[in-house]
Amino acid sequence: MRILFVAAEAAPIAKAGGMGDVVGSLPKVLRQLGHDVRIFLPYYGFLPDKMTIPDEPMWNGYVMFQDFLVYETLLPDTDIPLYLFAHPVFSGRNIYGGEDEGWRFTLFSNGAAEFAWNYWKPDIIHCHDWHTGMIPVWMHQSPDIATVFTIHNLAYQGPWRGYLEKITWCPWYMQGDNVMSAALQYANRVTTVSPTYAEQIKTVPYGENLHGLLSYIQNNLVGIVNGIDTDVYDPATDPYIKSNFNGDTLENRPANKLALQEELGLKPDEKPFLIGMVTRLVEQKGIDLVIQILERFLTYTDAQFIILGTGDRYYETQLWQMAGRLPGRMSVRLLYNEALSRRIYAGSDAFLMPSRFEPCGIAQMMAMRYGCVPLVRRTGGLVDTVSFHDPVKEVGTGFSFDRYEPLDLYTCLVRAWESFRYKPDWLKLQQRGMGMDFSWYQSAVEYLKIYKEITGQPADLTASSCL
Repeated sequence: MRILFVAAEAAPIAKAGGMGDVVGSLPKVLRQLGHDVRIFLPYYGFLPDKMTIPDEPMWNGYVMFQDFLVYETLLPDTDIPLYLFAHPVFSGRNIYGGEDEGWRFTLFSNGAAEFAWNYWKPDIIHCHDWHTGMIPVWMHQSPDIATVFTIHNLAYQGPWRGYLEKITWCPWYMQGDNVMSAALQYANRVTTVSPTYAEQIKTVPYGENLHGLLSYIQNNLVGIVNGIDTDVYDPATDPYIKSNFNGDTLENRPANKLALQEELGLKPDEKPFLIGMVTRLVEQKGIDLVIQILERFLTYTDAQFIILGTGDRYYETQLWQMAGRLPGRMSVRLLYNEALSRRIYAGSDAFLMPSRFEPCGIAQMMAMRYGCVPLVRRTGGLVDTVSFHDPVKEVGTGFSFDRYEPLDLYTCLVRAWESFRYKPDWLKLQQRGMGMDFSWYQSAVEYLKIYKEITGQPADLTASSCL
């Protein structure tokens, strides 16, 4: 089967969130399963710093009164063909942002459609978020090319219809007030990144004003949990951490905690309960709850806290000032650093994700992979990936709370802090988390079932038959 992934991100070369992990990992597994999978990505100005790109383009096109070029290379460390859409509007060093974001990603989508029609014709175009949302609309007139549209973040819905009609071709049959709503109606199948989130977005609190439409297309909506690249994120071989370990050698893990504490200016000591966060500092991620209760929690316990990320200036300032009042107890790093994030997974005792909403979440799976116990709010993909710790029955992989309230988060933190004192039970909790299978293989099988169904092929796939 010929499958073209079209997206704004692809790890490890262009990543701002979970979409990058999906587009950088899922095609590798699909290709291992015998399918011809390729990726179409904008040629961002920073890409030559991260990979080798040929000097000469392999194709050129013309859309929206603009010339563009396409360069062909490989996704680093894979055999996956990577097509880079080159136009001056993507020559900057940012993925998102800017007043022209709607125009430039509409141009990108138009270029991807022309590429699929005129150069490499796939059986499936797998589109990701609003940046590619016009592709299912245009492909509606090409029944020999099916489309899958994946929602990573429903809150961002792209340009409105009136603006689209000014800059690009909107077919006579097109319906929808914006790019996202149009994509939901014309994709052969709509997916999102966890079963719980697929149900939640059909309700008012999570539907971002599209809950009615999502309920209407519910028979065409599927939730599939993301995975992680277990070869890349492996504490037994990770070169970025101080001491490698696995589920049977957790006695080697404390060295990572001590090294992390020293690196980030905390008092090196195995005894304190060390909580880590790697996140975007935005409202979605529950930062407002953290700011309300964290200082009190650290004052009345021996816990330490680390947070890594960037985002809203207000949250950055509040966290920075709080760290100044808690020297040796709290560390804030306002940057993106992949290597440091892995050291936080490997060295922290617990990983905090108090999200207001979370379509899937990748960080909690990475944390468990590294023996770091997740503390999460029960929403979206966090429900599907983290089960509640019951030390009596010896089940569960983490701690959770339901209501989006400061007191509920505070209670969850205290419960985890108290449980950390019982080392034998905590060790079993870590091992259960590390034993979870978060590889992409099962997810890939589910996507292949969808691909086969919408192209009229027999859906006879099972995980065992593919592996």
